[in-house]
Amino acid sequence: MLILGIETSCDETAASVVKEGKDILSNVVYSQMVHNKYGGVVPELASREHIRTIVPVIKAALSEAKISSEKIEGVAVTYGPGLVGSLLIGLSFAKALSYSLDIPLIGINHIEGHIFADFLDHPEISSPFICLVISGGHSNLVYVAQKGSYELLGQTRDDAAGEAFDKVAKVLNLGYPGGPVIDKVSQEGNPDFFKFPRAYLEEGSFDFSFSGLKTAVALYVTKLSEEELGRHRTDVATSFQEAVVDVLVEKGIKACLEKNTRKIALAGGVARNKRLRERLRAEAEKNHLHVFYPSPILCTDNAAMIAAAGDFRLSRGEVSGLDLNAIPYAPLNSVQ
Repeated sequence: MLILGIETSCDETAASVVKEGKDILSNVVYSQMVHNKYGGVVPELASREHIRTIVPVIKAALSEAKISSEKIEGVAVTYGPGLVGSLLIGLSFAKALSYSLDIPLIGINHIEGHIFADFLDHPEISSPFICLVISGGHSNLVYVAQKGSYELLGQTRDDAAGEAFDKVAKVLNLGYPGGPVIDKVSQEGNPDFFKFPRAYLEEGSFDFSFSGLKTAVALYVTKLSEEELGRHRTDVATSFQEAVVDVLVEKGIKACLEKNTRKIALAGGVARNKRLRERLRAEAEKNHLHVFYPSPILCTDNAAMIAAAGDFRLSRGEVSGLDLNAIPYAPLNSVQ
């Protein structure tokens, strides 16, 4: 089965052709640069960019896969969670393709897509396992009982981890997007320069909260002179990163032990963070756990993961109607 995946949940326009749910024939991602000067995604601008780029991106995906649109046997598209305007662009195009080519349409939850990125890169991974889905818009701790069956153990109560990276990078004038920038400069910084707060929340909670940490960094920076900030900018960024990583790693490991599984996976944009991977591997080794994470291109928002999840859903006979709508806060277990 050849599935065309379409992903437009935020500021990446992506299309991919995947064969049999595992062979990536093409994976085209257009990242919008228009948001750089604002230090974050502007929803209206994101929607306009999707309108401008979705046709050439899908054409490029078909060309790279060396197939015509008539060879596509199903269309998988992200319906949520995400920015409603952005989601609607992808949905509208997917519906038009489904109708005009008379092929099935399947709506895919964006978080499920990220989980399938691990299945794409690690076909050997078997359920059950814990998956940390962490990006600019999401910080979810998921128990993957099996493909298509998930238990949401925890999620962010305010800012997602990736959003906190972006905002702290803006405060420190490091640039955008904040995650890759802080990841890079932290290679030379001191993680023990300042002890920023870790929000573990109430006893036994697997939820996350990074808003207070972000505010703590902003307040700390206001107390520094320009000369002090210039000397310690990298140290502040590295200390912030360490606070985020501490919480993610501790809760991920605890979830594995509580659920009695020996496997933990990373997914989402923040899964590319070198310090997070390093710390998770170290803590997992202490507890005799196996760690998995996707290649960098499959960490970011991409359509290969959506196509792979779509292949799985379609193989079970699930099909979405042309009344499929965008759901900005779609829960993980919803089926469209």
